[in-house]
Amino acid sequence: MRRPMMGVARDRTMKRSLDLPLTIRPVVGMEDCYPAGYVDLFHSHDRSQLCLALTGVMSVTTDLSTYVLPANRAIWLPAGTRHQVACRGEVKLHILYLEPDLPGQPADARVFDVSMLLRALIQEVLTFDHAYDERGREGRIVALMLEEIARMPSIPLAAPTPKDKRLRRVCDLIISDPGNQADLDALARLAGMGRRTFTRAFRNETGMAFAVWRQQIRLMAALSMLGDGKSITSIAYDVGYESPSSFTAMFNRVLGVPPSHYARSRVT
Repeated sequence: MRRPMMGVARDRTMKRSLDLPLTIRPVVGMEDCYPAGYVDLFHSHDRSQLCLALTGVMSVTTDLSTYVLPANRAIWLPAGTRHQVACRGEVKLHILYLEPDLPGQPADARVFDVSMLLRALIQEVLTFDHAYDERGREGRIVALMLEEIARMPSIPLAAPTPKDKRLRRVCDLIISDPGNQADLDALARLAGMGRRTFTRAFRNETGMAFAVWRQQIRLMAALSMLGDGKSITSIAYDVGYESPSSFTAMFNRVLGVPPSHYARSRVT
């Protein structure tokens, strides 16, 4: 269920999962719009959740990772996953809630690409009567949609969260200020560790080197700023790059497309 919001009043047009007849069929969905500044505090759902962002950019934080969801991408959250949502600008979404025992569901949270076929299937499911025919056309569309979800490639828009409070102290600093230029020695001191101990502990907890993790945070912050309409030049400096060209090169290397690809709405 939705929890109280921070920093913005609830929009009366916003919908709630509690308002849906979630037990009537294996898949139930809705279209919703979150206002700029909206924060949905940590909560979980008994069903798996798929959110397809139509416009805007939002961040999703779980107990294990932080994700960014740009427009025209989707995030999958398995049933029972604790998560918090935050929106810098207005975000419009297609949201589906799925019974956790439906076959073919991804086991882990992930952000993924959405093909034209999957987009069409999600849109079609949202037109169903809540009491749709599970053995007829509607049921076959739901089954095909689940097959397509499993086929979609994940995209690297997540950064794992370490459990060690000393490492979290450093992570919180970088997340709040992605352009922070503190070197590894200074960050290790902030964690109360030596450089080698810090780098070893960080890799053990997150599965990646700190430099790679910081790049992910910068990339995610950049995507959020692109969704806000900021220029590529200003974003490059805001997230800690020495020039727009070095920022663009990193963006291309990780996502395979230039920042301008995300600076405008597109249909996959």
